[in-house]
Amino acid sequence: MTGQALAGPDGKPRCPWGLATEDYVRYHDEEWGRPVHGDDALFERLCLEAFQSGLSWITILRRREGFRRAFAGFRIASVAEFTDADRDRLLADTGIIRNRAKIDASMANARVLAGWAPGELDALIWSYAPDPASRPVPRTLADVPAVTPESAALSKTLKKQGLRFIGPTTAYALMQACGLVDDHLADCVARGAATT
Repeated sequence: MTGQALAGPDGKPRCPWGLATEDYVRYHDEEWGRPVHGDDALFERLCLEAFQSGLSWITILRRREGFRRAFAGFRIASVAEFTDADRDRLLADTGIIRNRAKIDASMANARVLAGWAPGELDALIWSYAPDPASRPVPRTLADVPAVTPESAALSKTLKKQGLRFIGPTTAYALMQACGLVDDHLADCVARGAATT
């Protein structure tokens, strides 16, 4: 694999990772890199990116509905009220990744965010979106960073606010997934398809 955009099943060029499975094609074309707004929606992405740490994204993607059921649709107010009994329920739920540290972080993060004003998480995360004109357009996968100054700063700010399991790499994956940056390759059919 050259790391350059490759023709998909419809002949249109896509980022190579977006062709690995049918689930990836759909996620690549319809979600990844498109703007996500709303505190609960961004909380879901924060949680899922944390659960993905050390795993393949396809593992999370295929269990996303299970995660949504288990975590009350990722409504911050609901998850903030989870108890030890909920933790035990989550640890026994085969529809999600049963990692105690990640479950505890999701619950703790919800408790922190429940004290924020509506829209505050959205505003904070989006304040770290870099100026698109300042970023080179990636031509190959080798041109796509794993961490940027903005993701390091976002991670630092979230940690300072009390959030857990959100290092610079996870923060950058969040930025990519939620459309703060457009890391679709230059020749990819999805490049520039979304706007904030």
